[in-house]
Amino acid sequence: MKVLVIGSGGREHAIAYKLNQSPQVDQIYAIPGNPGIAQIGTCVDGSVEDNDMIVSFVKEHQIDLTVIGPEVPLCNGLADDLEAAGFLAFGPTRHAATLEGSKAFSKDFMIRHHIPTARYVEVTDYQDAVNQIDHFDFPLVIKADGLAAGKGVVIVDNKDDAIKTLKEMMVDGALDGAGSKVVLEEFLTGFECSLLCFTDGKTIVPMVSAKDHKQIFDGNKGPNTGGMGTVSPNPFMPDNMDEVLKETVLDPFMKGLKEDHMDYRGVVFIGLMIENGQAKVLEFNVRFGDPETQSILLRLDSDLYEIMVACAKRELDQVEVKWSNNHVACLVLASGGYPGKYEKGIEISHVEDVADDIVVFHAGTALKDGKLVTNGGRVLNICAKGQSLKEALDKVYQAANVIDFDGKYYRKDIGLR
Repeated sequence: MKVLVIGSGGREHAIAYKLNQSPQVDQIYAIPGNPGIAQIGTCVDGSVEDNDMIVSFVKEHQIDLTVIGPEVPLCNGLADDLEAAGFLAFGPTRHAATLEGSKAFSKDFMIRHHIPTARYVEVTDYQDAVNQIDHFDFPLVIKADGLAAGKGVVIVDNKDDAIKTLKEMMVDGALDGAGSKVVLEEFLTGFECSLLCFTDGKTIVPMVSAKDHKQIFDGNKGPNTGGMGTVSPNPFMPDNMDEVLKETVLDPFMKGLKEDHMDYRGVVFIGLMIENGQAKVLEFNVRFGDPETQSILLRLDSDLYEIMVACAKRELDQVEVKWSNNHVACLVLASGGYPGKYEKGIEISHVEDVADDIVVFHAGTALKDGKLVTNGGRVLNICAKGQSLKEALDKVYQAANVIDFDGKYYRKDIGLR
C-alpha cells in the first residue's frame, strides 16, 4: 500500500515512522516532508495548502491513504477534495475542522452540546472588547478566533496588558487577521492535560495520556511555544478520570458530531482542565498534537495504518487498539531565540552518534550542501522508551548532550509539574 503524509514537522515524521512499521505499507510519500522522513520515504516539493497539486499527486500515484498532519490543510478542505476525487483521507472535513479553525465556533459547539467549558464572550469590535474586560476577573484568557499556529492564546494579569493584547490582535493585525475576532474567556484553575482520540465519527477510542510542556523556560515560565517536550503516560493524571471524561466530554462530543452532521474521521485532540475530579474543555484541535504524538505513537503496539484506514472507512469498531506499558519521553531541541527570532541554516552534528535505542524525529531541519542544518524554531525531537519515566528521561537528556548545533536550547525539567 502507498501512503502520503501531508506536513513537514516532527509530528509528521513520527506518523511516517510508525506507518513504516506496518507490514501493509510498501511506500511512504510526504509533501513536503523533511530530511528525517526522507530516510524512510520519498519527499515531494509542494505546499500543504495546494489542494489541487496534492489531489493530482494522489491520482497520479494511486495513493491508498493520505494522512493530513497540520490543521491548515484540514481547515482548507483537503480531506473533502480527496474524498470527492474518490480517495481515502485520514482527517476531518472542512466543516468539522472549524472546531479548531474558529474558537468562537468551537465554544458555541460546546455550549449547545452541554460540554463543560469556561465562561466566555466573543467580540469583533475592539472598543466592545475593551468594555467586556470589566466583566471578567484576572487572570483573563484572550484567544484569537482564527488559526495562529499555537500563538493565538494569551493570558493577561491586568487591564493594561489586556488592552495592549487586544490592540495587537484586533487593530495592529499581529496574527495576520486571526485576531480580527477574539474570544475573552475566564481563566480556569486546576490540572491542564490533553486527550487524543481516534474517531471515525461513530466510534471514539482514547489514546494513552501525555503531558506537554508549553512554555519556553524551566518552571513553566516565559512565552508559550508549540511545545518543548512531552512524557507518556502523564504522571499527574488523576485516577479514575476515564469514566468522567467519557460521560462529560467524549459522549456529548460524539452526539454533537451526529446532530451537527459533521463528517469527522481522524484524530481529535482535546485540551482539558481538571479540578476536583471534574473536567472542562479548553479547546478542540482536529489533528495530532505536536509533540504529544511523538511520545504517544512510540507506545502504540497496533498497526497505525490499519487504525487510520478503519477511521477513514468508518470501521474503527472492528480494530483493536493496543498500547505498551512503557514510559516514553520526548525532548525538543530548539533554536536559540525561539519562540522569538532565531537563525536558520546552522549546521547540526552528531545526530547519528546517539544511542541505538534513541529515536530522533526531525521537526525543523533541512539539507544544505549535503549537511543537516536548522530550519525552524523547534529543530529535533529526541525520544526514548523506558521501564520507568526516569529511565526514559535519562536517555533523552544523555542524547541531548551528544547532538550539537550553535544556539541549541532545551528545557531541563521535562516530566516535572
